[in-house]
Amino acid sequence: MKKAVQFGAGNIGRGFIGALLSQSGYHVVFADVVDKVIDKINEDKAYTVHIMDVECVDEKIENISGVNSTKPEAVDEIASADLVTTAVGLVILPRIAPTIASAIEKRMEQCKEESLNIIACENAIRGSSQLKAAVYECLSEEGKKYADTYVGFPDCAVDRIVPPVKSENFIDVVVERYHEWDVERAGFKGEIPQIQGMTIVDDLEAYLERKLFTLNTGHVITAYLGTLKGYDTIDASISDEKIYQTVLSAMKESGAGLIKKHGFDAAKHEAYIQKIISRFKNPYLKDDVTRVGREPLRKLSPTDRLIKPLTTAAGYGLPVDHLLVGIAAALHFNQPEDKQSVELQEKVQQMGVRKAVQEISGLTDEKMLDSIVQLYNELK
Repeated sequence: MKKAVQFGAGNIGRGFIGALLSQSGYHVVFADVVDKVIDKINEDKAYTVHIMDVECVDEKIENISGVNSTKPEAVDEIASADLVTTAVGLVILPRIAPTIASAIEKRMEQCKEESLNIIACENAIRGSSQLKAAVYECLSEEGKKYADTYVGFPDCAVDRIVPPVKSENFIDVVVERYHEWDVERAGFKGEIPQIQGMTIVDDLEAYLERKLFTLNTGHVITAYLGTLKGYDTIDASISDEKIYQTVLSAMKESGAGLIKKHGFDAAKHEAYIQKIISRFKNPYLKDDVTRVGREPLRKLSPTDRLIKPLTTAAGYGLPVDHLLVGIAAALHFNQPEDKQSVELQEKVQQMGVRKAVQEISGLTDEKMLDSIVQLYNELK
C-alpha cells in the first residue's frame, strides 16, 4: 500500500490534504508536535470531515496513523514513504527541513531508487521551493546529488477554507465543499501520483497569483474591514453591504491586473470572483476575522496578498482605490495575542503611518502613500 507522510495534523492537514490522500488509497501518517492529536489519531485510526455548505455531508477518513515529528520515528516514516506533504505554515518549513533531510540521507544509505516527491501545501508562493532550499542546507554533498536525482519538490497552489470549528471529537474537522489543489508538473521526479482532487498544471504562476489576488486578497480585506466594524466572522462582515462592495471592487481591481498579466479570459475571471466572494457568505463556516487577519506584517509584505495585487494593477495604469482601502484597514489590525499585530501597531505609533507602510511594504509611490495615510485617518 502507498504511504504518505503529512506534516501538520491541524485543520488544513486533516480536513484537506490528509483527507484527499486517504481517499486516494494512501495510508496517511500525520506528523505533528501536538501529542494529544497524534495519540487520538493512533487511538481512533479515523476521524470525520464535516462538509458544511448548501448540502452538508460527513466523510469518514480512515487508514491513518500519527507520529511525533520531532522523534526518530518520523525519519523512518519518511524514509519509507511514497509521498510527503506539508500544511504547517511557511515559518515552520525550516524547522521540519532537518527531519526531511535525515530521511533523504537514510534513503540514500538504503540505495532507494524510488522517487520521493515532497509538496509544501502552504498558503504561500512556491512553498515547496522554499522547503527545498531549507532541506538542501541540511544535506551532505552526496545527499544533494541523490536528491537531485530522486527527490522532487513540486510547487503548488491550495485553496480550501477550513475554519477552527470545535467538534465533539476534537480531531474531526469542518470544511467548505470547494477545494482546489494545483501542482506544477515540472517539479515532480518519477511518475506523477494519481491523487483525487489534485490537478497537474504547467503554468503554476498564473494559478498562484489568481488565488492570491482573488481569494486571499478578498478574504483578508473582509477580515480587516469587518474587525473595524466590530464583526466577529467573515460571513457577518461580508453581509455588510458597504464591506461587500469594497471587497468586490478590490477583487475586480486585482483581477484587472491579472487579466493584463496572464491573459485570463475576462468573463471567466469575473465568474471566478463571484464564486470566491460567495464562499465568504457561507454561514456554516463561522470563520473568525482574527484568524484570517493574523500576521499582518506578512500580509503587507511586497509579494503578498495586498501589496502585490496593488503594484501589479498599478503597473498597468489601472485603478487601485479599493485595494488601498484594504491596506489602510490592515494598518488598524490590533490583536494583542498576535505578535505581528503588536509589532505593526508599534511601528505605526513610533514611525507614523507613512514610514511604517514604506518599511513594511516597500511602496515608494508618493501618491499611493498619501492615499493610504488619508484612508487610514478616515477609517479611524
